[in-house]
This record gives sequence, structure tokens and C-alpha cells, in this order.
Amino acid sequence: MLRRFQQYIDGAFEDGSASFDSINPANGEPWASMPAAGAEDVERAVQAAHRAFLDPAWAGLTASQRGKLLYKLADLVAANADQLAELETADTGKIIRETRSQIGYVAEYYRYYAGLADKLQGACLPVDKPDMEVFLRREPIGVVAAIVPWNSQLFLSAVKLGPALAAGCTVVLKASEEGPAPLLAFARLVHEAGFPPGVVNIITGFGNDCGRVLTSHPLVSRIAFTGGPETARHIVRNSADNLAYTTLELGGKSPVLVFDDVDVDSVSNAIVAGIFAASGQSCVAGSRLLVQRGVRDQLLAKLVAKAEAIRIGDPQDSATEMGPLATQKQRAHIQHVVAASVDAGAELLTGGAVPPDFEAGYYYRPTILACPNSSIASVTTELFGPVLSVVTFDTEAEAVALANDSVYGLASGVFTRDLARGHRLTRALRAGIVWVNTYRVVSPIVPFGGYGQSGLGREGGLEAMLDYTRTKSVWIRTSDEPIADPFVMR
Repeated sequence: MLRRFQQYIDGAFEDGSASFDSINPANGEPWASMPAAGAEDVERAVQAAHRAFLDPAWAGLTASQRGKLLYKLADLVAANADQLAELETADTGKIIRETRSQIGYVAEYYRYYAGLADKLQGACLPVDKPDMEVFLRREPIGVVAAIVPWNSQLFLSAVKLGPALAAGCTVVLKASEEGPAPLLAFARLVHEAGFPPGVVNIITGFGNDCGRVLTSHPLVSRIAFTGGPETARHIVRNSADNLAYTTLELGGKSPVLVFDDVDVDSVSNAIVAGIFAASGQSCVAGSRLLVQRGVRDQLLAKLVAKAEAIRIGDPQDSATEMGPLATQKQRAHIQHVVAASVDAGAELLTGGAVPPDFEAGYYYRPTILACPNSSIASVTTELFGPVLSVVTFDTEAEAVALANDSVYGLASGVFTRDLARGHRLTRALRAGIVWVNTYRVVSPIVPFGGYGQSGLGREGGLEAMLDYTRTKSVWIRTSDEPIADPFVMR
């Protein structure tokens, strides 16, 4: 029997208009039945969010009261992290020790925004009118359509739900149809925390029947999307119907620059974590290694050895170091690009194949390609998998040029013992995140987002919360004198 999940609309758990089977990436077999929201389901979810936005049960709460609800949700996430992690691992193939660690930290994002709920302030403006007092209010923007992909979905939901709820918005959250189980289960925690009905609605579904209806709905005032550029283009077109304020956190092809003054052992550990963690299925994965010629051979030898030592296995086994890819389609795409890159002159140093004894499921070996130039397909294409493309450089200027030669600009890494160089490169690199002598570190206090086709806007930090509000200008005339007749000349 397949495990059965339900959607969450207007405070109630219910079946969708249709259903679909979710596949366990570790064995390629169905393991759960998921609700597929149709246009009518989306309509009810948005209408519920709109009613809740106006209802005093939510709209009448003080900011401190909203914060207390978020604190309770944070505690529930922390208490249920193990169960949520097991669901995410079953539905996406992400290894259990990663999902446990990440979901445990997700609670900190809700705590951060719970604390910010009553910290937003307006302003008194010193206008040039002596008989006027003018002040600004910050008010919630309205109904939010939040759309997240399957990878790191509880984290990517928290950076949307946290600031939206703290600001007083209501939300329709669409989970990816590729692995929605943990978010559908998370709805139980929202319900238990005591949010009024309709404040948070959680659905999943496909294309036109779900995503298009949601993002073009006239009652949606804000769209927060994480995913791929092609889907983002559809969302931007859809938002022309409602003129919703839209932020997009998209893909990346993040460069890691390694100079020849580094500690090779330390750097090799950071690179392996940056590209092979989560089987490379991270928007900030350090998939482009730019290495200075003097340290190239030594570093590549270390990386190949570490890649070949990675323990591949059952993602639910805490000893496993790398699990499967999330979908068969993604693995096929990676296989095609790797083969094309080798045909174009890239040298396959390791990997590039399905690991022995893992024909079932969607496994792929950690792969390293030494590329003769930056035009090779594996260097330019976001693969969203465990593939590291290596390009050699000689000078700092050449490294910067190679790093910035991309349509993406989400993250970047710099490894050097030269502090002055590190500071220079933080200015020179066109990326929303620059990690120096570290990689793939996050905090709820720090905003993140990209340049170019890596998206628009920022998530995380105070800046994100402001994006879920709009300002209202209030003018108050303080003079007791009668307002003059505008048609009487004086």
C-alpha cells in the first residue's frame, strides 16, 4: 500500500482534484500517493488566503502575537525534524544525515523572523509643509504565492513563509510535484501551531492546472519563486495578469577560485562538500573549479581520490555519503552533457557512469572533468548533479574573467591566503554570495540571491521581510485655520 498524503486548504486536510504516485529515487519505485491540485483547488486556496488576510482572527493580531505563533512553529519543526527528514529522504533521495542537519537548522529561520515580527518600524518625514505631519506605515502586501523546488524545500519554504507571516501576509505554498511529502507533512505543524484557517495553505500539482492558475490569480499580490530560469519566465509572463511583485531565486553555475598559496588538504575538503553534498543538487553547488596552474595537479589528485572514496548507498542509511539523483530525467540530462563534453575535449578524471550495484534508482558517480576551456558544455550548463568541471588559469585577472563569464551569478568561492586578494575579489566577482576560504554556509541573518539569470530580489535577513510589506504615506494637517477657498484669489 502506498502512503497517502493530503493537501491543506483553509485549515482542512483534503484530497486533490486528482492524485499521482511519487517515486523513491533510491529504487525507482512508487512509495506514496500525492494530491494533485487542479484549478478549482487553487482557486479555493487563494480565496481562503484572501479571506484570512482580511479576517480579524489574523489581521487583528499584533505583530508580537504573530511572532509567538512563529516561535511555536519553530519549536514544532525542531521537535519533528527527524520525521520530516525521513520523508524528505524517501521522496527526494537526499541522504538522511543531510536532511536531519538541515531541517534542524530550519527552525532557526522561523525563530529569526518570529523575533523580527515586531521590529518593523515606520517613519516620520520632515516635509517642507509647516502645517503637516507625515508618517509612513509598513503594511503586509497581501496574499503570497510561494513556490519551491524539491531540493532543500523546508529551508526554501522557511525563507518565504517566515518573513511573509511575520509581516502579516497570508500564503499559498506550492510544493514541487517532485517530492512534496515533507511540505505536505509540515502542514500538520502549521495546523498544530494554531495559525487561523487560510493563513497558510499548502498544495502541489502540475503546470497549467496548478502553477499557472496560482501565479496569474488576481488576488495574489506577491510571488516568491525558487526554481529554474525557464519556469521563472513562465511565472513572469503569468504575473502580467495580476502585476504581482515577484522575486526569483534561480539557478547557478557557481565558480570556486583556488590560488596556488592555499592549503590543498583544506581546500579539497571544501570543494568536495561544495559540489558532492546533496549529490550536487544545490543551487549554490560549486560546480566550476577554477584552479591556478601551480597547484592544479596536486589539487586534482586529492579531489579524484576523495571523489572515488565517497560512500554511495541507501540514503536512509546514516553511513551513506552520497545518494541518488532525484529524478531519472535529471540523470539522463547529466549523462548527455557529460558525454558531449568529453566529445568536445574534456578529460574524464573520474566518474561519468552509474555506479556498480546501483542500477535500480537514479544513482550517478561523483564526476570530475578537466576542461580545456570555458566553452565546454559542462562548464556552461547548470547540471544540478555531482559533476565538477575544472578549468586552469594563470593570473588573477584571468580567474576573474573566467568566473564572470556566465549568464548566472548566484554564488562564488575564493580560496587564498592573500587577504588583500580576497578583498579585491569580493568586489570583482559578479555574484550575490562570495565565500572566502569557506563555502556553502548560510544564516537567517544574511540575505542571499543572484545576479543575471540567477534571479531577482533577495531572501533571508531583514531585507527580505521588507519585501513582504508596502509603505503607506499618511498626511495629517495640524493647522486649526480653515482651508482656503481654492477659487478665491488673495
